[in-house]
Amino acid sequence: MTTVIAEDVTKTFREGASEVSVLRGASLSIEEGEVVALEGPSGSGKTTLLSILGCLLSASSGRVSIAGEPVDSVRPSRMHAIRKRHIGFVFQQFNLFPALTALENVEYALNLKGVGGRSATQQATTLIERVGLGDRATFLPRDLSGGQKQRVAIARALAASPSLVLADEPTANLDASVADAILDLFTELARKERRSLLIVTHDPKVRRVADRVIRIENGLLAA
Repeated sequence: MTTVIAEDVTKTFREGASEVSVLRGASLSIEEGEVVALEGPSGSGKTTLLSILGCLLSASSGRVSIAGEPVDSVRPSRMHAIRKRHIGFVFQQFNLFPALTALENVEYALNLKGVGGRSATQQATTLIERVGLGDRATFLPRDLSGGQKQRVAIARALAASPSLVLADEPTANLDASVADAILDLFTELARKERRSLLIVTHDPKVRRVADRVIRIENGLLAA
């Protein structure tokens, strides 16, 4: 199954009286269980493409579908529903809630996706254990290492079993050995869970685990 289809996607931003074209006809597909690395210089359109695939931004033109659902030219409420159902995010800065424990951070993500009560607690516990943090479930983010925080972020991204996980520079703030462990965890989860994974990165180590490496420059994609 093809999880992501993007065809001739463009995105233009208005700055005062002028327009800036960030994406200029980008096309991409990602299969179920596939790990794809997206590389490119700053300002090349990586984050914009990630935001469109994550249903955070609408494309100016082109066709986008996630898990068989078209997301181009739909209402914001519809994009929100698709994002909740199909997409998980892993951020460079972790973006954990500092007052919530590791378990509660994952549980809260499940709450946002409509899972509550005992079911949310049980699913969050399973996810925390799956990423190897069962003994850190009650720790606050301030008491976790960088690698442990990223594992919590991955568990949170997997809440409610998304079809697509989007990771934005997930190893940028980690030392080499921890980054290797996080990348191995990503690929293991992609293979076992059949999740599609798009990693935006400057880190050459990501090439080791990617099924494909795609480069973006000046708003255009090239394998």
